Amino acid sequence: MNDPIVGVTNLHKTYLSEKGDNVALTGVSFDVERGEVVAIVGPSGAGKTTVLRIVAGLLDPTTGHAEVNGSPVMGAPPKEVGFVFQDYSRSLLPWLSVMSNVTLPLRSKGLSKSEAVTKAREALEAVGLSGRERAHPRELSGGMQQRVAIARAVAYEPELLLMDEPFASVDAQTRMDLEDLVLPLRDRFGVSILFVTHDVDEAVYLSDRIVVLSPPPSVVRRIVDVPLPKPRDQHYTKADPRFADLRGEVLDLVRATDVAHQS
Repeated sequence: MNDPIVGVTNLHKTYLSEKGDNVALTGVSFDVERGEVVAIVGPSGAGKTTVLRIVAGLLDPTTGHAEVNGSPVMGAPPKEVGFVFQDYSRSLLPWLSVMSNVTLPLRSKGLSKSEAVTKAREALEAVGLSGRERAHPRELSGGMQQRVAIARAVAYEPELLLMDEPFASVDAQTRMDLEDLVLPLRDRFGVSILFVTHDVDEAVYLSDRIVVLSPPPSVVRRIVDVPLPKPRDQHYTKADPRFADLRGEVLDLVRATDVAHQS
C-alpha cells in the first residue's frame, strides 16, 4: 500500500442516548489505495454505514480518524468525495430535469453552464442515459434514477466515490446491470470506490478487497483480497471456481462473526 486515498485509523464510535450508550465501532482500521474498489460487509448492525459516513465527513468519530488524500476528515465532506445513497428517489430533485440534477453541483462548484453541460453529457452517456436529459425523475424507472445519481456523482470528478448500498432498492436484473457500470466508470473517470453492501456476491464481483466487520461493537474481522481477473462478467466471473471460493470465505466470516457474538 504505497499511496492510499483513504486511511481509516482506529475508529471508535459510540452513540449516546438517554436509554444507554450504543458502542458501534471499536478500533476499525483499513485503507483504500488509489484506483481500488473496496467493499465493506458484515452482519446487520455492524456499523458499515457508520464507517462510510465518517469517511464522507457526515459523522464524527468518538475517537480515531479518517483521512482522504492524507488530510484528516474534519466535520465536512472533503471536496474530493462523491456520494451515492441507497434511496435514489430522495437524492434527486423531482422538479429538475435529469440534466439539471447532474449539472447543479457542477454549477455550485463554479463551472460555467457550458462546461457543466459538457461534463454532465459525458457522465450521462457513460451510464447509458444519453437522450434522457430532459426527462424528470418521476418519468424514469428506479434503475434509471440511480443511474442519474451515479452520473451526478462522477460528473463532479471526485477522486473517491462512496456508495451506501447503492443497488439495494432495485430488482435483481437491474442490480446486475448497475453493477456492470461500476468498474467501467472506475476506469473511465479514474475514481477510487469504497462501498457498503449486504450482498456478498456483489462484494466479490466488484471489489479488489473486502473489509469484513464483526458484529457490534465492530472491529475488522479480516480484509479479503479478491484476485479475480478483469474485466469481470456476470456469467463467466461468477462461474469461476475462485468466485465460489471467495464467496464462501466471506460468507463464513460474516456468519462466524454472528456465532461468535451470540456465544
